[in-house]
Amino acid sequence: MTKTIPKQEFSSYFSEPDNTLHKQYLALRRFFVDGYTAEQVANEFGYSTGTVYALVRDFKISIRKGVEDPFFKVNKTGRKSIVQQGEIEELVISYRKKYYSVPDIKIALNGLGINVSEGSVYDIVRKSGFDRLPRRGKSAKNEILSSAPSKITAPVSKELNFIDESFSTQLAGLLCVLPYIVHYGIHSAILESSYPQTSDISRLSSILSFVALKLSNVKRYSADDAWCMDRGMGLFAGLNVLPKAAWFSSYSSAITRETNVAFLKSLQTIWHKHDLLSDTINLDFTTIPYWGDDTPFENNWSGKRGKALAAMCAVIAQDPHQGILCYGDTTIRHENQNDVILEFLDFYYSDEKTDKPLNYLIFDSKFTTYQNLDKLNQRLVKFVTIRRRGARLVDRIREIPDDQWKKIKIKKSNGKSRIVTVYEEQTKIKGYNGIIRQIFIKDNGKVKPAIIITNELDMPLADLLQKYAARWLVEKEIAEHIDFFHLNRNSSGIVVKVDFDLTMSILAHNIYRLFASDYTGYSQCDAETIFDKFVSGQGNVEIRDRNILVKIKRKRTLPLILEQMDNFKELSFPWLNGYKISFVPDTTT
Repeated sequence: MTKTIPKQEFSSYFSEPDNTLHKQYLALRRFFVDGYTAEQVANEFGYSTGTVYALVRDFKISIRKGVEDPFFKVNKTGRKSIVQQGEIEELVISYRKKYYSVPDIKIALNGLGINVSEGSVYDIVRKSGFDRLPRRGKSAKNEILSSAPSKITAPVSKELNFIDESFSTQLAGLLCVLPYIVHYGIHSAILESSYPQTSDISRLSSILSFVALKLSNVKRYSADDAWCMDRGMGLFAGLNVLPKAAWFSSYSSAITRETNVAFLKSLQTIWHKHDLLSDTINLDFTTIPYWGDDTPFENNWSGKRGKALAAMCAVIAQDPHQGILCYGDTTIRHENQNDVILEFLDFYYSDEKTDKPLNYLIFDSKFTTYQNLDKLNQRLVKFVTIRRRGARLVDRIREIPDDQWKKIKIKKSNGKSRIVTVYEEQTKIKGYNGIIRQIFIKDNGKVKPAIIITNELDMPLADLLQKYAARWLVEKEIAEHIDFFHLNRNSSGIVVKVDFDLTMSILAHNIYRLFASDYTGYSQCDAETIFDKFVSGQGNVEIRDRNILVKIKRKRTLPLILEQMDNFKELSFPWLNGYKISFVPDTTT
């Protein structure tokens, strides 16, 4: 027999709440609907007046954000979430079988929208009978993460909704680069460019996705688990996670050379504005091999492999003082190779009356012809280059008396110096109208003497040799692009147009140079050292109250990072909903 319950007992549920949330709801209803004062509400429900005002304030904030109803749960239709299905243990076990560490597993779960603590992950791993992983070096760990077969699909990339949340990331230091993108106005140059965008991912987020990969030293782009589920890398671009490999290939297919040149030109305006370009530019060629079955490219000499092979020839222009790269081109063919130097001048000058002057071009032998050297001289551009060494010049060097050679000290990039033996004279060369200054150099580390020619007739010999010695640094920058920024490694999972890839490599390189310039003792370090010392490392991110709090795991350079990041604490980030970013040390190591 069913028990009858008096009606008044049910009504007491609404008039005499014993649930805290229920009581707060009725108190707020009195305040907003019935028009009670805070004092009246406090007297009826046993609150202090300050508590009532706090309830009203928090309620207004919650409603304005529109994240979820603060009192009533909304039943969502459709398939239940992974958490409700109790599949977390299965996910943790599947990642552990691929030798993921506990922090790695947490980061992967965050990418799937599952917020679980490292302690919970550790408990699952321990109860499942897994032993502790052996200590692994960075390279061994990266190899495991990148080579593991993926069985779990990463979430679809989309614009971040900026709800209050927290997650972990493998690259907390990557977010320390963001202030430089805003401070120098690089984000504005991207927004004003003609790079494509989609309905789901904006132009700025698209380009920053490429930059995030370049800066993060992801050597193999095909393993989605390694970077496609890292929420920190997604946050860098204003996304939940970075797009999949197929998206990167598809995106670059719509980009033209003209778009890249216009973007490099807008970046050059930024470099000039901040006095990051001097009056000297180093130019050099590099070879980007082609590994396909067909051979649509010409054969070009590869010094790294010591032979000619099917490849694209590219040119890079570098400022020797700041290390900024201002130009790159991969569309060079044999028939136009000699005129690349003139094309660079056309790029550099949009208005020769207002643009900052370019006084010196420094390049290697076989970069251009003597006729083009004459054109440079007519445009009042000084050049310093190596002359091809013929039999007559070798005989001329032998004829120079020993007492006419001079000893000159040249400083190297590491602060040390080197003494070379030199002799200079003035001469004429075929195809060039005017006098050329010719310098023979012995003891330069080569078996045969080097021969420098220039139209700079007044600069002291030691200063001139020092200026050319800085050109050797551009070869280091080219090697860096190949090794760290993976200019030759697009055969893995992402097939990107090479000219666009070079443009993104140049952008990433320059961002690292801007970053490194603020750290005394590290300004001359290469990209891989900057990544290891500052960018690499785990951390936790909290988004709340219109602020992004980045908790960086403790490392040796953390005090330097926090000190520098304090200079940018008032910066807001347009693609991050106008939020500010704060950096603090994490409470765990």
